[in-house]
Amino acid sequence: MARLNDLIDIFLKPGEYFVGDANYQIRTMLGSCVSITLWHPVSGIGAMSHFLLPTRNLVDTSVRPLDARYGDEALQLMLAELAQAGIKPQQCQSKIFGGGNMFPKQTRKGLMHIGRKNGEAARTLLCAHGIPIVSESLFGIGHRQIIFDVSTGDVWSHQVKPLPIPPSP
Repeated sequence: MARLNDLIDIFLKPGEYFVGDANYQIRTMLGSCVSITLWHPVSGIGAMSHFLLPTRNLVDTSVRPLDARYGDEALQLMLAELAQAGIKPQQCQSKIFGGGNMFPKQTRKGLMHIGRKNGEAARTLLCAHGIPIVSESLFGIGHRQIIFDVSTGDVWSHQVKPLPIPPSP
């Protein structure tokens, strides 16, 4: 793990994405949000998003600039930057993380919580672009800490379940 100390550390907040080369590691913390990582094994260039919602359903994106808070638009932004480096989507490997249920006791039966919607949207988006999904860590209860080492394409995910609330005295 000493190698990570040599890398430039980028921390993504919700609604951000980053594209970089092998000099970077990208980190974030996810609850119901989802991160998609894309990695091009030949060039060692990678990208990572941290999106909050699957889409804002804009028919005409020329009206507003793309916004990485939305999964479909975050993926478009990452793919556009990768294309500038001559990388086609199908040449990348993808991994998906997050989509946790942060409030399991408050979820109504029969309704899909936002984390699950985000995770399902990420799968659908990647398949629509022909990008192979090589790994995922989705859903469950609690948040995840994510570290993406762009130099190797490795992603570490640690899921943290919420502590139970102690009963009132």
